Amino acid sequence: MSRGDLLDLLKASGALRFGEFTLASGKTSPYYVDVKKAVTKPEILRAIGRGIAKYAHRADRIAGVELGAVPIAAVVALETGKPYIMVRKEKKEHGTSKEYEGDLVAGDRLLFVEDVVTTGGTLMKGIQRMRAAGALVTEVVAVVDREEGGKEALASIDVILRALVTSEELMQAAKSGTPSRSLP
Repeated sequence: MSRGDLLDLLKASGALRFGEFTLASGKTSPYYVDVKKAVTKPEILRAIGRGIAKYAHRADRIAGVELGAVPIAAVVALETGKPYIMVRKEKKEHGTSKEYEGDLVAGDRLLFVEDVVTTGGTLMKGIQRMRAAGALVTEVVAVVDREEGGKEALASIDVILRALVTSEELMQAAKSGTPSRSLP
């Protein structure tokens, strides 16, 4: 699937919304990229999984921070046959008190996946916690990079950010007069 096809799918799903939004980083934005809405559609989730799977060849496991990255990690695991880890935003204070679900062996190379990266703050915390548990993390693949400092923040902890599309590309697709196919 091409970048343009993915942009069409995201556009048709209504993943790009306009209005006044507060992002996880605390910033306000006149638009919101709702990849969570898009990944509830099997066709889009499958396309995202296939797009990210090509970056997973060096990874032992796939990892994603709850909530938005978990279905993405699961579909990439299905595409690659590699197990995945669900990383909690915060350590669980009840039950087993785990910071993540899934198996990890010290030295495992994790490919982190993410729905949307803005500043990278939540993702950095998850990466640092998994590194403390013995994982090697050098790469993240996001569905959308909002290009608002996340790439640079991740680089500061020696992590490369790749994205299937950028918010700029999504905005251009939304502005184009090209009709998108509608999704059920």
